[in-house]
Amino acid sequence: MRVLIVEDEPYLAEAIRDGLRLEAISADIAGDGHAALELLSINTYDVAVLDRDIPGPSGDEIAKTIVASNRGMPILMLTAADRLDDKASGFELGADDYLTKPFALRELVLRLRALDRRRARARPPVREIAGLRLDPFRRQVYRDGRYVALTRKQFAVLEVLVAAEGGVVSAEELLERAWDENADPFTNAVRITLSALRKRLGHPWLIATVPGVGYRIDTKGESADE
Repeated sequence: MRVLIVEDEPYLAEAIRDGLRLEAISADIAGDGHAALELLSINTYDVAVLDRDIPGPSGDEIAKTIVASNRGMPILMLTAADRLDDKASGFELGADDYLTKPFALRELVLRLRALDRRRARARPPVREIAGLRLDPFRRQVYRDGRYVALTRKQFAVLEVLVAAEGGVVSAEELLERAWDENADPFTNAVRITLSALRKRLGHPWLIATVPGVGYRIDTKGESADE
């Protein structure tokens, strides 16, 4: 999952980003409305975490832009106020959830996971494919009943591949969805991470390479050793 954090308090924004990374969630930070609009114009996000009170175009304007884009991107609004009228107006703008400051990071993570699941209602909370069982809430992976310990980045990459349900995912999309905006587009991090992920999942290889196109979960057991 990749999240956009729109928050003008640097320490809070960085704390959220660092906390989400521990949960295998990539996040970019926008400190004002202009930065948020720019990031939204060039990146694809699964959820937006939006503070309403930010410099430049307001959080409300950002919310309107997201809704008007018809991307189906859920919005979780942050606010220091706990007034019902404030929440009501936020929901009227298109917010899908609300969280009042201060909040526990664990609650934010749970709400983000729930919003991401709600965005793709066809996907069950726990996803299973080709003998693989992935639980994004508990961040656990099992293959044929065997627990597989993964790093945060390996889990993030696998989550994107599993969500594609056997479809091909390009290296560029993996870099966009599992890394943040600071990732070098010319890096070989995707290839290195996938190589390590294959080894963690074990034989027979579960992740197939489609030459010149990308990677996919092998649902037919056709992957050759690489």
